Amino acid sequence: MEERARRLAALRDELNAEEDRRLAPLAARHTQGLRRHPDQRPGHRQNYAQDADRILHSKAYSRYIDKTQVFSLIDNDHITHRVLHVQLVARIARTVGRFLRLNEDLIEAIALGHDIGHPPFGHEGERILGELCRQHGLPLFQHNLQGVQFLENFERKGRGWNLTLQTLDGILCHDGESHLPRLAPCRGKDFAALDDEIRRKEQEPLLPLRPLTLEGCVVRLADTIGYIGRDIEDAIELGLITRDELPADCTRLLGNSNGAMVYTLVSDLIDHNRHLRESDSPGGADDWLGFSPDIAAAMLHLKKFNYERIYHNPAFKPDFNRIRICYQVVFAHCLAQVENSMGQGQPGAPLLDNMTADYYRRHTPAAQARDYVAGMTDAFFLRQAAELGCEPPERRCLPR
Repeated sequence: MEERARRLAALRDELNAEEDRRLAPLAARHTQGLRRHPDQRPGHRQNYAQDADRILHSKAYSRYIDKTQVFSLIDNDHITHRVLHVQLVARIARTVGRFLRLNEDLIEAIALGHDIGHPPFGHEGERILGELCRQHGLPLFQHNLQGVQFLENFERKGRGWNLTLQTLDGILCHDGESHLPRLAPCRGKDFAALDDEIRRKEQEPLLPLRPLTLEGCVVRLADTIGYIGRDIEDAIELGLITRDELPADCTRLLGNSNGAMVYTLVSDLIDHNRHLRESDSPGGADDWLGFSPDIAAAMLHLKKFNYERIYHNPAFKPDFNRIRICYQVVFAHCLAQVENSMGQGQPGAPLLDNMTADYYRRHTPAAQARDYVAGMTDAFFLRQAAELGCEPPERRCLPR
């Protein structure tokens, strides 16, 4: 076994050496991956590939399967769920990264984990849980912060997955404007800087953050590519809008279907950032990523259309007043259970049993309740609410 490990480690080192010849000068190298705690048994996998594997095997990733993307409680199996969105973003981002000679393993790890902190019922659930957090003395709930929280402090009974700084930073910084002319990475971060950004973001939710790596920048832009046209297709499928209603100036440049939009946006992102294949000055004039001006303007216009006609359209929303009541009841129940278990000298039982002592020490009862509720799938959340006497909204079919 030891001889096999040595042979595999030698192959890993060969891959790392080939990487220096293959990747763009400003791309992230596996050998640059920093972990908060050095792995005792590094094995044959390269750093960011190991991150992607760990995220895929996490329980939080498994729960993507029943998390709302945009449309909740809809009886239509073709409507996008969070797990499909994450896969689309990973695929889109890897394609862009390959053409720009960036690190595809880091891109994949960030993309797979970027939405792992979303609570039940998507952004509406995030707003409701944010209200409850504020009422109980916690910072406003933000899914990007919660994603880092899950992967660093909650998974594996509180031990976390010990992911690299570069992956955690990409997850933290994936949320933000994607139509700006240029998104430049914020080079030179370490774990102290990551922790400081988390603290500052808790205090100032609107604080803009920039990823440490170009790979993180790619995922941030691919996130928009992954949802903007797909949400339109879902809305058309549900009869909320028609294709003829799409803004003409947007469809002229981007196309009028999700497939055309993805192709146009990916092609533009690759072509407009060809300079990254050879640029070699970190923080220099060419260390940035962005869409061409016309495409960026069209995408911004289309996002505004989506917000007005889809995301804020009351026709597709379930009764979120009832969802809010469910959140209040479920959160209060979880908080009471945590507080009772602490009073009986059995911290966490039965909700968060067998977590590390460090987790209990560092997290108030309200924070433990937040972590538990945020990790629920939509279906599990509704079952819990029903068992506690709530009347959750029912699944429905929208008229075509």
